[in-house]
Amino acid sequence: MSMQEKEVFDDVLTSQKFITDTYNTYTNECATPNIRDEFLNILTEEHQIQADVFDEMKKRGWYTTPQAEQQKVQQAKQKYQNENPQG
Repeated sequence: MSMQEKEVFDDVLTSQKFITDTYNTYTNECATPNIRDEFLNILTEEHQIQADVFDEMKKRGWYTTPQAEQQKVQQAKQKYQNENPQG
């Protein structure tokens, strides 16, 4: 049984989320700057792959993101500005 194209994209996006999460953990736990830098490079590449898959799914209508309500955006902004008065 073959997977439909949307199912393949769903699987790839899920995999990329797992991969970036894993590389992020590895990056945080690096003991030397050289290895940390290399993991950061890999992490950036993996995030780009994830973004490309996500954008393609949005373009095809397979991943919809609702528009944020302006009132909720303002409430969140005020909340975090109050928690961090310097920012």
